[in-house]
Amino acid sequence: MTSSDENSDESDETDDSHEHDHSHDHFDREHSERDEVSDPSIAHDGSVAQLSVPDMDCPSCAGKVENSVSKVEGIKEIEPQVTTGTLTVTYEADITSTEAITERVEKAGYTVENSDEVTEKFSVPEMDCPSCAEKVTKALDSLDGIATAEPHPTTGKITVTYDSATVTGSDISAAIEGAGYEVTDTTAQQGNKDNSESGDSIWRSRRAIKTWISGVFLAGGLLLEFFLPGENIQVASLFGSDLVLADALFLVAIALGGHEILRNGYYSLRNRNLDIDLLMSIAILGALVASVAFGEGLYFEAATLAFLFSVAELLERYSMDRARNSLQELMDLSPDEAVVKRNGGEETVPVAEITVGDIVVVRPGEKIPMDGTVVDGESAVNQAPITGESVPVDKSEGEEVYAGTINEEGYLEVEVTATASDNTLSRIVEMVEDAQSNKTEREQFVERFSAYYTPAVVAFAILVTIGSPYVLGTTWPTAIVYGLTLLVLACPCAFVISTPVSVVSGITSAAKNGVLIKGGNHLEAMGEVDAVAFDKTGTLTKGELTVTDVIPLNGNSEDDVLRCARGLEQRSEHPIGEAIVAEADGASVAEREISDFESITGKGVRAELDGTDHFAGKPGLFEELEFDLSHVHATTDGGVVTDTAQSLCDRHNCLDLLEETVPELQSEGKTVVLVGTDEELEGLIAVADEVRPAAKQTIARLQDLGVKRTVMLTGDNERTAQAIAEQVGIDEFHAELLPEDKVTAIEKLTDEHDGVAMVGDGVNDAPALATATVGVAMGAAGTDTALETADIALMGDDLGKLPYLYELANDANGVIQQNIWASLGVKAALALAVPFGYVPIWLAVLAGDAGMTTAVTGNAMRLSRIRPPEDSGAETISSGGSHR
Repeated sequence: MTSSDENSDESDETDDSHEHDHSHDHFDREHSERDEVSDPSIAHDGSVAQLSVPDMDCPSCAGKVENSVSKVEGIKEIEPQVTTGTLTVTYEADITSTEAITERVEKAGYTVENSDEVTEKFSVPEMDCPSCAEKVTKALDSLDGIATAEPHPTTGKITVTYDSATVTGSDISAAIEGAGYEVTDTTAQQGNKDNSESGDSIWRSRRAIKTWISGVFLAGGLLLEFFLPGENIQVASLFGSDLVLADALFLVAIALGGHEILRNGYYSLRNRNLDIDLLMSIAILGALVASVAFGEGLYFEAATLAFLFSVAELLERYSMDRARNSLQELMDLSPDEAVVKRNGGEETVPVAEITVGDIVVVRPGEKIPMDGTVVDGESAVNQAPITGESVPVDKSEGEEVYAGTINEEGYLEVEVTATASDNTLSRIVEMVEDAQSNKTEREQFVERFSAYYTPAVVAFAILVTIGSPYVLGTTWPTAIVYGLTLLVLACPCAFVISTPVSVVSGITSAAKNGVLIKGGNHLEAMGEVDAVAFDKTGTLTKGELTVTDVIPLNGNSEDDVLRCARGLEQRSEHPIGEAIVAEADGASVAEREISDFESITGKGVRAELDGTDHFAGKPGLFEELEFDLSHVHATTDGGVVTDTAQSLCDRHNCLDLLEETVPELQSEGKTVVLVGTDEELEGLIAVADEVRPAAKQTIARLQDLGVKRTVMLTGDNERTAQAIAEQVGIDEFHAELLPEDKVTAIEKLTDEHDGVAMVGDGVNDAPALATATVGVAMGAAGTDTALETADIALMGDDLGKLPYLYELANDANGVIQQNIWASLGVKAALALAVPFGYVPIWLAVLAGDAGMTTAVTGNAMRLSRIRPPEDSGAETISSGGSHR
């Protein structure tokens, strides 16, 4: 709500398609718009500037900045984000510029920080005298982009603040070395991190100090006014009115505490913005005018307003910084520097200077600085900051690691695969920041309502001031105080901020627990979901097929069956074939000579093995080869296999594959493959996709939390789908669906329920994800497609995070409602009670302004206490890295 303390003394005016192009139009449009905002280099209808305005910390401030910037010609769109202190402006580059926009922000009374500004300390041991320091400083003067250079000869260091977009740390080192001095070490820190105020520094800022001194003078005046009236002597006379010592102390308190308020009020007036700063300025000046011109003696009320509102401002800034810090924690996950192997050795460089292909060294206990692939070493990596996994994941050569994760125990060398601005962590932070631009329905309602609230309360204040002496019989001084009190209540700051601060708290909390929510509207929608639809493969199941049964027939052994199947399937790219080959490799069966391989579409494969035609495929393929599948003989006798022996056969190992064995295996969720020649059926292999351990618990937990209907959508056969649905406890299933059939199923669910979530892998299920009210992608870490596809992404391959997401969204909706109605209700109650004398001016300031702002922020911060279950993610521990 305040402009920068540093400028406080100045009034300077200076997409079962496997492709994404099948997804819905609204989906593609949403992401293209978001990309335009997040990337200033993209300018389809205009250029985009994103400015850091940290003191823009309330809706009032945002309105003032927006009004000022809107006066610049060529502005297309203005989007202030109070919760992060950033201003995004779309403009026509041939008409205006970023500099002109920055100037208008500063004319609104706010400082624009350079987000590219970096402060770096260079160790220059040989710079040990003033003459050396001067030589180094002159060398740096020749570089563009240097803001300040402070040499410290006694410690052999020089601190340089510079624009990283113009000059780099390496350029500075080179300039210093060009002056004849060796640079032995550097320590960099982003300017925006260094400049961010902590809670302690807020209370020690220039404004805070003036506020505390103002409070001392206010207390002195109160002491004289009420407890030592005999000492309260007359000290002056103003326009015929006596000015006593207490009044003089109150005036000093007003000057100290009200300086920032009046300054900001001036900017509000100049920008025609009816905000809290202007209202408070009118209230303070109104009290002074009434005191001096009409002898009403309202110095105490004016001083109380100035002091308490300054305290309220500090409280609000502190509360807002708590919300901002939750996002800053994400930004701080990645280190500023990394050790890189270059020129036969190792050197420490800023992460911004690392390029794709560089090899970074990560020692035990260090954070991994960049996305990359392990090229040497083995270690357990704590991926909780990105994926939310509770247990470290083993990483070895060839496996993927992410920036911001922690190397627990071993030595790793990582080949960088993405720049610092394009790694997984950066995209998460960028998407969390951009999430605020997708406003919830409640937020849009609040913004519409607040546009009428302030004028209505101001009108009510004028009416009460003029009418209460006649209607209620109050004195004119009391009526003026009532009017001033109502002006204090006229700004809906707590009401307007109640939703965005809750959304930011919920989204950043989710991001820290491995769930990326792409907008406040998606968070709100997830909390109102009645039905959840799941893809089967890779969602309810692990998506990794394994061989579960090998049944040899007609005198063949298990090894014979696997040997034949491996020969047929090793040239197939189908997941079932890959599972069979893996099983055969594990059993170390002998290889066979393969030739003339052929894929029989929709049925199986054929090839010559050792010169004889062999087949592997569905039972239907062997029916076409005229086998009698109702009467085959198993190789072994006894056991489960021969429980189905038929009395019509005197050999008690007879199987009916069509009516018993195959249906029985399919009922267990398994897929059956037959193997043989055109003359002999050699065996049967069953393959299954293992159900995730967390699937059953996830479905049960969602139902406990209030989800009315759970549905599974799969392209698998009816029996397998039924088996999986029964195993995990899902309400209903739809099998043998094509991608367009899944879309139709989602549309039907949407017609029957207020909100429908679709959970899938973010690639194959893109059309269904885009059709649902909320699309949730599984295992999105390191996967560009999944990150861009869904409204919400589970960064780890952990279905157990879904109940946490649903609970968080529900609670967030509850917190938003509490904040909206509490802030509105308290203000309304106070406003209605003012004309009856029940609300002193100090209560209006502390409860109606500071109190409610602090309360709604604190209530929103409760969302950070919601955590996924401790055992969530356990199923992915043994994966050895990315599931992709």
